[in-house]
Amino acid sequence: MPKIRNIELPDFPLLLAPMEDVSDPPFRKLCKEQGADVVYTEFISSEGLIRDAAKSVIKLDIYEKERPVGIQIFGAELDSMLQAVDIVEASNPDIIDINFGCPVKKVVCKNAGAGILRDIPLMVKLTEEIVKRTKLPVTVKTRLGWDQSSIKIVEVAERLQDVGIEAISIHGRTRVQMYKGEADWKPIAEVKNNQRMHIPVFGNGDVDTPEAAVKMRDEYGLDGAMIGRASIGYPWFFNEVKHYFKTGEHLAPPTMHERVEAARRHLQMAIDWKGEKLGVFETRRHYTNYFKGIPHFKEYRMKMVTSDDAADVFAAFDEVQEKFGDFQFA
Repeated sequence: MPKIRNIELPDFPLLLAPMEDVSDPPFRKLCKEQGADVVYTEFISSEGLIRDAAKSVIKLDIYEKERPVGIQIFGAELDSMLQAVDIVEASNPDIIDINFGCPVKKVVCKNAGAGILRDIPLMVKLTEEIVKRTKLPVTVKTRLGWDQSSIKIVEVAERLQDVGIEAISIHGRTRVQMYKGEADWKPIAEVKNNQRMHIPVFGNGDVDTPEAAVKMRDEYGLDGAMIGRASIGYPWFFNEVKHYFKTGEHLAPPTMHERVEAARRHLQMAIDWKGEKLGVFETRRHYTNYFKGIPHFKEYRMKMVTSDDAADVFAAFDEVQEKFGDFQFA
């Protein structure tokens, strides 16, 4: 059974990936209810935290029912990262995670996220100092490398382990790939098979079916899977994977009633947490997957994703329930 220091995890745990404007407390709650073993916050800018920026500070909110929960931070300036660690530690998460994998330009151009993959010595130094700074277990999320010609993930993972991280999650693409092409899990397996590695190695990227999770576990021998895009608007994915592990059979998909109820709870929790305007806006990205597969659904989806009024969105849910309540999902 893998462990992150004293945090005991089940065999092949499923982790909710940190996703910007997705992995907020409402969504983490839904995923936890549906079988996620560890959840991570949206990534938080170290510079934003030390400037007390509202958008960054609100992301520190965590709740007891989420545990174990990790708060993820990103940055490239040592002093800012260490100050951010102090602020994060005061929020009492179970884990501090460092983002060395975000590929978006606004992060990379500051040498943060996946940008730091061009400067491995800095990556290792930052990690070492963060580990020294906190009493909490530190984990890292990263990618295979900057580009195909610079993949040194076996060496990088070992060096990060040697300075004290207690688990690593690796996305099977380079930064240059962004999210294009297929994730390559072979280099992640090479990290796991390195005889000097003794910390959990979690795979990330393209775990979008229960069969893919089984393949990552059985063929690649990884310690667990970090789930990202497959869970957006579909928190049931975690339980579906676990059911498949146990039975070799697919769990019946959630009914229309279950989907409407989850979407309703999700929106209401988002409004309660961040206010109506932001709650309505940031929940929109989930609706396509909540109701994927329903024919002639465009009219209702447009109501959900264009209205700024929560009452209109709730009314759209009622319409969907009434019109499509008997729809059978494949």
